[in-house]
Amino acid sequence: MTGSPDKKSEVRPATGKLGILTPGLGAVATTFMAGVESVRRGLSKPIGSLTQMATIRLGKRTENRSPLIKDFVPLADLQDIVFGAWDPIPDDAYTAAKKAGVLEDRDLEPIKDFLSAIKPMPAAFENHFVTRIHGTNVKKGKNKRDIAEQIRADIRRFKEENGLDRVVIVWCASTEIYIKPGPQHATIEAFEKAMEANDDQIAPSMLYAYAAIMENVPFCNGAPNLSVDIPALVQCAIDRGVPISGKDFKTGQTWMKTVIAPGLKARMLGLEGWYSTNILGNRDGEVLDDPASFKTKEESKLSVLHTILQPDKYPDLYDGFSHVVRINYYPPRGDNKEGWDNIDIVGWMGYPMQIKVNFLCRDSILAAPIVLDLALFSDFAHRAGMKGIQEWLSFYYKSPMTAPGLQPEHDLFIQQTKLKNTLRHLMGEEQITHLGLEYYAS
Repeated sequence: MTGSPDKKSEVRPATGKLGILTPGLGAVATTFMAGVESVRRGLSKPIGSLTQMATIRLGKRTENRSPLIKDFVPLADLQDIVFGAWDPIPDDAYTAAKKAGVLEDRDLEPIKDFLSAIKPMPAAFENHFVTRIHGTNVKKGKNKRDIAEQIRADIRRFKEENGLDRVVIVWCASTEIYIKPGPQHATIEAFEKAMEANDDQIAPSMLYAYAAIMENVPFCNGAPNLSVDIPALVQCAIDRGVPISGKDFKTGQTWMKTVIAPGLKARMLGLEGWYSTNILGNRDGEVLDDPASFKTKEESKLSVLHTILQPDKYPDLYDGFSHVVRINYYPPRGDNKEGWDNIDIVGWMGYPMQIKVNFLCRDSILAAPIVLDLALFSDFAHRAGMKGIQEWLSFYYKSPMTAPGLQPEHDLFIQQTKLKNTLRHLMGEEQITHLGLEYYAS
């Protein structure tokens, strides 16, 4: 957290309208937009959203102060949100939602008018980076710098046409191919030259991140792509006072790992191996059927267990454990992803035990409230004077961004404490340590 204020008075109020722009208007984005509109019309509850449903304890337990987060923190009201998107496929949000097959007609038809009015702007898109999608609603320009400038113009136009006070961008598009950071990502000068040279190491997601930062718009990366997490853009975000966060929404199987693995470590139980396999049939599954895109996702998924279990500190328990991840594209399953985990653990005197998890989850249903929370919290962070990497939002990501050389925290419960303590800090409340000795003083 860079440049955090010390006083509640320094947080600007959430006046006016907030625009939420999503690169990608597929299953996740349309489910998110439909859900928010459904809540606004009183047709459903915002289940899964901390900003809307969670409480936060303030002060001692005896004070009984536990307001809803949305009543404690000045967040944008759902009624003040305006949606927009980019997508290489020209379908409006209603058509895209129907094709995605996540939501049933009983939920889509009452808000058809609202969704049909959301039409995607032409996307920055190249088949080289996402080979399994072919779209016609694509930007053209003399080079990638030109495309980035077109995105910046889109942001300004969207803000003006809708009378917006502020904008946030949350990446909801597909996983791009695996890219390693290189010299073209080191400084903003090198990055801009690489854009002008149409360097093949400059992915479309980086163009959106660059455009967002240059327009003073917070950017959240919901995919495992190398995107805003390159030195050039991290430094640019700090210099321009823009909050950034990522990467890869923590939804199904990895979310369960960040719940179970801390439990094993807390009890000092050993781990021999963790085998994970997934089947899913949505657009994300089709994209991940390409080995280059799967490599990006695999890197994101594999990092979690080692970071939580710390085999270097606990070699007797975790040194050399086997961790295998598989993702299989299976069209009949659609957005209803199924994840199987076989966990071989070791207990007292070396006796083996097993944990089996079969999680039949709905990928976009789990992701949609994450999009909402990240947008609202990032907008809040911006108004609070926060800039650069927002590590306190690690709760929502598989591969949280951190300062250079700093190990990310993957334990879900430590992440939750970090998130809530950050909110307390920004609002001038004391941190909660859960020590509790004061209740037992003689």
